[in-house]
Amino acid sequence: MISQLSWKIGGQQGEGVESTDRIFSTALNRLGYYLYGYRHFSSRIKGGHTNNKIRISTKPIRAISDDLDILVAFDQESIDLNARELRSGGVVVADAKFNPTIPEGIDARLFAVPITKMAEDLGTSLMKNMVASGASWALLGLPIEVFNKAVEEEFGRKGPAIVEKNIEAVKQGAEFVLEQAGGPLEAFKLEDADGIQKLFMIGNEAIGLGSLAAGCRLMSAYPITPASEIMEYLIKKLPKFGGTVVQTEDEIAAVTMAIGANYAGVRTMTASAGPGLSLMMEAIGLAGMTETPLVIVNTQRGGPSTGLPTKQEQSDLNAMVYGTHGEIPKIVIAPASIEDCFYDMIEAFNLSEQYQVPVIVMTDLQLSLGKQSCDALDFSQIAISRGKLVKDAPALEGHALFKRYEFTNDGISPRILPGEKGGIHHVTGVEHDEVGRPSENAVNRQKMMDKRLGKLDNLAIRDALRIDAPHDNPDLLVIGMGSTGGTIDAAREYLAEDGITSNHVTIRQIHPFPTHLLKPLMTSAKKVIIIENNATAQLAGQVKMNVGLAEKIESLLKYDGNPFLPLEVYKACKELS
Repeated sequence: MISQLSWKIGGQQGEGVESTDRIFSTALNRLGYYLYGYRHFSSRIKGGHTNNKIRISTKPIRAISDDLDILVAFDQESIDLNARELRSGGVVVADAKFNPTIPEGIDARLFAVPITKMAEDLGTSLMKNMVASGASWALLGLPIEVFNKAVEEEFGRKGPAIVEKNIEAVKQGAEFVLEQAGGPLEAFKLEDADGIQKLFMIGNEAIGLGSLAAGCRLMSAYPITPASEIMEYLIKKLPKFGGTVVQTEDEIAAVTMAIGANYAGVRTMTASAGPGLSLMMEAIGLAGMTETPLVIVNTQRGGPSTGLPTKQEQSDLNAMVYGTHGEIPKIVIAPASIEDCFYDMIEAFNLSEQYQVPVIVMTDLQLSLGKQSCDALDFSQIAISRGKLVKDAPALEGHALFKRYEFTNDGISPRILPGEKGGIHHVTGVEHDEVGRPSENAVNRQKMMDKRLGKLDNLAIRDALRIDAPHDNPDLLVIGMGSTGGTIDAAREYLAEDGITSNHVTIRQIHPFPTHLLKPLMTSAKKVIIIENNATAQLAGQVKMNVGLAEKIESLLKYDGNPFLPLEVYKACKELS
């Protein structure tokens, strides 16, 4: 028996690949397995190769696997593109309709199943995904009743007749392949899971849930891959809590609406990807100048311009840190797990109001769209902090105005909501004095700049660095951000087998940079390797600028649209060590 297995389904976009993966993984989740999924898809609605890969394990996992055990293929292209991942003795379950063949040099067993014909005989070719699912599920020897329950939940809204036909499709696929194979394959039999159903979601859903828990009641946004699922989640959930989602005409409207709503006292967010973030830059400066709380989620994808809208990249870091003209305080944080996506949204809303600054939550496509198991969320950790929000302002004499931008020791001024008695003040995007009146006075200008920029001097978010440092003087310190953390940990297991000692840091507070926390870890390591999905080593640039020690630093970069695999990280680290 084995403790983990990798399964992939491939075909043309629109063929049911996504629904097959969803039902298959849902059934596995019900058995208590840990899952990590990654979806490769084209930037079009229908057509173009797509595949979904799931890693299945009896233990927690946070990375896709290097190899593949079972490939389900709806066309020859899926075999040709993905067969190289198959481990020796792997299995291909393919539709007999296209006379499937295994490429030369690949040691794999082929099961040609009349997937389309069986589905058509049952009434529609649309059910071929259920035939294929039944075939691959049967080879694993897992209980079919669990899979059928997942089918019922998927198709129940369409009525019992549709459910019965799909269950019959599963049955026929299973029976056919079991007859060919002579029963379930012993080499692919998984150890029993713990039976405890896990939370199973994509990062974008966790972001939406975290926003809801943080008290967000309005989302203004424009749809864009790979951020749209945040909108889709909150469209369903926010109305149940008295909130709403507004789809704006563009990202400029989205961010300015969010600024206005936050000014009025409603916790509001927007979410986008690189192209949308570019359009928001002037408004982010407005939030910085007016010291209005603002939360933005940026789900990174391949750029520039339209770039690779459905592929992995981490190339917006510099835009998030340096974007906007002039100089404003802002916070950029980077979740590294599904759990982080939830908790970091709560922290982002709190930080934005405590410091009265824009907070950008930086994710990437792999984290935002990869579906993963996660432990139960601890709602007792949720605490709402609205910072220096004034409820009962003292009465003002005569025509005096409220000192909304008052100079204070910590640089953070009292904030009051529109309509509160005694709270009248000016709000403008130009430089201003303590009550908000426009001012070009040189002394005032310098004091206001120092006030704003000094607010974040002592900022330290929860887990600014996620540190795994078992060694005092390791051969390597491996640094990453976002979704690379699990992949790095898997690669370090290989390194340990070779006798190479390594520590691992995931940087979660991107800006302001946690120099004092990272420097001792870098100093103690013989060499530092920074791993990131971009072409210009943006994270390494931040490290060199803020920490120094450039002579120790090597970069491992990947910018072909695909996430890192553990084996390629291991090989690169070994070569550089």
